[in-house]
Amino acid sequence: MKTNTVSRVLLVGSLAFATSAAFAADLTAAQIAEKNAAARGGLAAWRAVQSISMSGEMDVGGKTDAKAPYTLNLKRPHKSRLEVRFENQPSVQTYDGVQGWKYRPFLGRTEAEALTEAELKSEQATDELDGALIDAERKGTKIELQGMDKVEGKTAYKLRLAGAGGVSRNLWVDAASFLEVKIDGEPRKLDGHPHKVEVFFRDYKKVSGLNIPHTLETVVEGVKGSHKIVVKSVTVNPTLADSLFGKPQPTAPAPAAAGKNPAP
Repeated sequence: MKTNTVSRVLLVGSLAFATSAAFAADLTAAQIAEKNAAARGGLAAWRAVQSISMSGEMDVGGKTDAKAPYTLNLKRPHKSRLEVRFENQPSVQTYDGVQGWKYRPFLGRTEAEALTEAELKSEQATDELDGALIDAERKGTKIELQGMDKVEGKTAYKLRLAGAGGVSRNLWVDAASFLEVKIDGEPRKLDGHPHKVEVFFRDYKKVSGLNIPHTLETVVEGVKGSHKIVVKSVTVNPTLADSLFGKPQPTAPAPAAAGKNPAP
């Protein structure tokens, strides 16, 4: 009886492995990328996007209930501006595709400062507004299929992305929906040691025909809790002046109602 049970377990395991292997071999990395583009709204639709503006709230500080409003503006080819409000004062980080700056008056820094070399390198490594897989070849990214994996109980394709800058990371694409479900984040150095970072994509919603995740959760290995960004509003192709992504100019804090932060 015991031998029968063990044999059955081994058989089920072998079948599961064979099924997973066949599933993984069913599509190439390029085909997975094509299906991902289609699931996200279509390659042509994303190529037509020149700018995106998002706003919502994000976790801040060490308290899980502490949140701050933010606005993120993105513009091709690789411009970004993130503004977060702390105690009614803006914290701004910009990148014009070549140079970047940060403005943090809540820390007593009343003038914008250039990003450090490490911060600039991090900005350069971030994905363009259409993500990691769309037009990956044009961006100099090589995609390799690593096999199948489980992400929060769901089967996913595990892809290895090798960027033009020599940085490699993993990306997981749901095998049913073909939407991204997880990606490696930039490792964080804590206590003198690097810690693995994972970013989960959830709550996809259609905006102007594009499928966009509205919750991003970052988990750092060895750190209790997580950091969530919730998207509440998305505008596709807003008019964004290039000057918006240049060096931030100091501004006076706007008046706010008692006990409330103003919307970004």
